[in-house]
Amino acid sequence: VQLQACGGGLVQAGDSLRLSCAASGRTFSRYSMAWFRQAPGKEREFVAVINWKGGRTSYDDSVKGRFTISRDNAKNTVYLQMNSLNAEDTAVYFCAARPDSGVEYRQRSRYDFWGQGTQVTVSS
Repeated sequence: VQLQACGGGLVQAGDSLRLSCAASGRTFSRYSMAWFRQAPGKEREFVAVINWKGGRTSYDDSVKGRFTISRDNAKNTVYLQMNSLNAEDTAVYFCAARPDSGVEYRQRSRYDFWGQGTQVTVSS
């Protein structure tokens, strides 16, 4: 699976952005998809995950209630809708994939495929 993330940009605090991650490969619909982010000088951290059907999601507490992960298997795309952005959300955002096993993992080591990252910068 090859992943291509896009949609990042420079926004002001309180604004919204929607990230997209397009996947190649016929088996996209059988993969769990996740978003991670990495701020300068920090470890890459979990943001959100969605199972292959889209019926189960999980979020880091720092984004719960503000971010929404979704997917469209017909378009081989996963999305991250980000609302009420603040300066702490500034990071490079990565999408990741792994074969769905019924568990929505938060550890980056569990993911086999990664996109190249898209920069999100929130000015306060």
